[in-house]
Amino acid sequence: MPTDYSCQVLTAGFSFHRKPYIGLHPEGVKNYLMRLQTDGRCRARVDGVMSLVDAGDLLLYNPDEPYELRVDKEKNPMGERVVESGDYHIFFNGDWVDEWWKHHKRPNRIKVQLTESLLTLFRQLVLEQRRISNPYPEISSYYMRILCLEVDRLLSEHPTNTNTNYVAYEIKSYIEENASSLFKLEDIATHIGISVSRGVHLFKEAFGKSIMQYTLDVRLNMARERIIFSPMTLEHVAESSGFNNYTYFHRVFRSRFGMSPKEFRVIHREQM
Repeated sequence: MPTDYSCQVLTAGFSFHRKPYIGLHPEGVKNYLMRLQTDGRCRARVDGVMSLVDAGDLLLYNPDEPYELRVDKEKNPMGERVVESGDYHIFFNGDWVDEWWKHHKRPNRIKVQLTESLLTLFRQLVLEQRRISNPYPEISSYYMRILCLEVDRLLSEHPTNTNTNYVAYEIKSYIEENASSLFKLEDIATHIGISVSRGVHLFKEAFGKSIMQYTLDVRLNMARERIIFSPMTLEHVAESSGFNNYTYFHRVFRSRFGMSPKEFRVIHREQM
């Protein structure tokens, strides 16, 4: 395992794009890059090919890998619209990181669950980098090491290529991609090509929770990030995160986080 060498966080941020955006670094970004898609979708260069990136995709790049990111317009029955895209991104380097990177074969993309523990690590790194006065930069270094080791754990837990796991993760991907809109279990089953009962069984077996429980988790996490980092009204946050009833959103948000959406916004913005 990596020993106690340097680990430096250069920049850490959260971006939410509502307009077309292109990030292009054909010669590489010159530092390590870790990017977590939290909302919407975009396209990025993965294994040398421009690929669709959905919520829950964790992207990893070494300093010399070509990097390209695009948030584009897409056509739908109502005309053209920009696909919204939200992500955390961290640029980092150091001898410790070099050793960590060599310890495992690093794929460009890992599909992860947007858990509170994982999002908290990204959020804390962003908050540390935003401090006007930061006499303790080593705090960011420690958080970054924890995040890197968490990636190792995610790699070790990555699903094998069995058909059961494949179907369960297909359902998971569908939820994460469509959580901001309303859908039914029948919609998921039709998309995957299986019966509702089989889909419900496979998902519960793989992840230990129901499809609708996980959908609620994704929507609440989406709403939480938008409450903190976006200028949306709370009603718009609820609607854009897949809740068509603000009263219901308010109730489940308070039940999950122990405070109302308004209180949550005030407290967390005071910390920024």
